[in-house]
Amino acid sequence: MARGEHPQRTPFYGVCLLSVAFLACWLGSSIHVTWLTIAVYVLAAVIAAVGFLMTFRDYSPSVRRKR
Repeated sequence: MARGEHPQRTPFYGVCLLSVAFLACWLGSSIHVTWLTIAVYVLAAVIAAVGFLMTFRDYSPSVRRKR
């Protein structure tokens, strides 16, 4: 395995993005300016979606059927 090609790198980044999204929601719940709270929640939703895709992406090799 070459340097920088660890197979668990992408899921780790996904988990980090999910953690950032949760922390952003916590921060958004403490802000009392409505438009800013909405912006933080929308940004957190986008970050959570990207993090979810990166975390649960399937890296298993596909099995091809012989004809």
